[in-house]
Amino acid sequence: MSDPLYRDYERLVEITIMGKAFKVPEKNTVLRVFQYVSPETIPYGRFCWNQECQLCKIGCRTPGQPDARPRQVLACKLIVADGLEISELSDELKWTLAGILKPAEPRPPYE
Repeated sequence: MSDPLYRDYERLVEITIMGKAFKVPEKNTVLRVFQYVSPETIPYGRFCWNQECQLCKIGCRTPGQPDARPRQVLACKLIVADGLEISELSDELKWTLAGILKPAEPRPPYE
């Protein structure tokens, strides 16, 4: 598939962000796929997209290291892989992804 925001990809892979599963385009950086799952809010973050600002730090485990401590990496640098587990987010990412990460609020009952 082709979209000007994302690198060309053929399939979606499953990653976990703070315990929630998402299908995202392969061959893209984690920061870019954050924009895929939350296109309205990521542009409001103060991200430089080129590894200088350090505002996109995440803690993650790759499929080959499920029991290890999360390693600290920059979301603008790491390419997603099927089974990637993101368990820590910088404050800037928490703010921009808050809408998709908060638990769904129950609907109020009909009156």
